[in-house]
Amino acid sequence: MAEGFAKTLGEGKIEVTSSGLEASRVHPTAVEVMSEIGIDISNQTSDSLSNFTAEDYDAVISMCGCGVNLPAEWVSLEVFEDWDLEDPDGKPIETFRHVRDEIKERVVN
Repeated sequence: MAEGFAKTLGEGKIEVTSSGLEASRVHPTAVEVMSEIGIDISNQTSDSLSNFTAEDYDAVISMCGCGVNLPAEWVSLEVFEDWDLEDPDGKPIETFRHVRDEIKERVVN
């Protein structure tokens, strides 16, 4: 969801990629709640962090409050934030909407 907001709100200003400690799919309910506000994330992927090099990035945002689990080269970038967001997986759609709205607020700010 954060990638979708960053790409939409930062269009023409920033480049955005998404990764995790391991590659993963975009949750179908995340696709649904983003679609509700006109953002299509159905073609997004979350690739393995090992596919990327920290030196290629100016900023890193961790979505899980688990930044301590990231390799040191990622955490030590000048701009590093660890957003401790609720994991909506397995929870009602209202939780996905709440997390979506929280992510939007943080991306805007």
